[in-house]
Amino acid sequence: MKTKIGIIFGGRSSEHEISIRSAKAVIEQIDKDKYEVIPIAITHEGRWLNPAESLQRLPENIRESLSESVMKFPSNAIALVGDTKYKGLTRLETSVREEKLLPLDVVFPILHGTYGEDGTIQGLLEMGDIPYIGCGVLASACGMDKVTMKILFRDAELPMCKYVWFLRSEWERSKDAVIAQTTAKLGYPCFVKPANLGSSVGVSKAADEKSLRKAIELAAEYDRKIIVEEGLDAREIECAVLGYEEPKASLPGEYIIKSDDKKFLDYTEKYAGTGNNEFVVPAPVSEELTKKIQQMAVTAFRAIDGSGLARVDFFLRNDTDALIINEINTMPGLTNASGFPKMWAGTGKDFSQVIDELVKLAMERHADKSRNKTVF
Repeated sequence: MKTKIGIIFGGRSSEHEISIRSAKAVIEQIDKDKYEVIPIAITHEGRWLNPAESLQRLPENIRESLSESVMKFPSNAIALVGDTKYKGLTRLETSVREEKLLPLDVVFPILHGTYGEDGTIQGLLEMGDIPYIGCGVLASACGMDKVTMKILFRDAELPMCKYVWFLRSEWERSKDAVIAQTTAKLGYPCFVKPANLGSSVGVSKAADEKSLRKAIELAAEYDRKIIVEEGLDAREIECAVLGYEEPKASLPGEYIIKSDDKKFLDYTEKYAGTGNNEFVVPAPVSEELTKKIQQMAVTAFRAIDGSGLARVDFFLRNDTDALIINEINTMPGLTNASGFPKMWAGTGKDFSQVIDELVKLAMERHADKSRNKTVF
């Protein structure tokens, strides 16, 4: 019997479109002989769609591959049942059986950014006692918030760049003071980011006070917490992690930026296919440095209590050759342009094998947590 896997995608985040692309890649690569895929879309407004409606949010080739299996769901089916008797997402209406209910064996919430990668949907799935792929509530929340993440990294004695952070309300109350503090501690250039987003959304490089003000205004549109990091002359190295209690790291990869006029990977560079960058696996570093990158990636994963999957990003300074951790992504991009599947492919694990392992890890973590007593 096939494992029934619910693929949740879309969501309320500004990374909605990247989520759709990641879901497309997973559905294309998943072993259809092992899994029955049930698409569950969440709109920008937060509305949950039934499988038939959800299928229409995916590209044509995906609609064709899943149309037969999704046809069993009546047009009035809903993805989120809400009756606690059925544990939320574990039941969907279907016309196949008399009871018109179909259990899901596992859920893959392929949601990037806020309302998906930040522990919110993980909390919903925990309340429903549903096995799901990826990090739990704590790891997802800590991995999403770059400030909290850095506090945990510091406790794990992982080296980081200098940074400052502040609230949007502080910026709006005293812009000159924030600029003065940031300039004094970091200087220029520096990078301004919303603390709780990914895919380089809302990220800007500031070269002077004027561009810093503009960058902060942009970041403040996306989050109430803003972080500013020192600009480094460095290479960008990534490493993928898979696992639960014994996580393993892939060979590292590196984005090679071909044009000198682009010094960092913004949203367009990552996903628009400009041809200005190339992702190389393995990264052209020594064997000794490769092992150090892998060790630090696993340390970062453990620092946030990660499970399932993550991508850990590093800077390799050109001036001192020091390796510095940048951040961890608990639901990294899984598109055909993303580093996570490419790094595992370069390590000898194709995407369908990675998906198999993620399902196994989700079941393992759910079974382990089920051992905990909930009554005295």
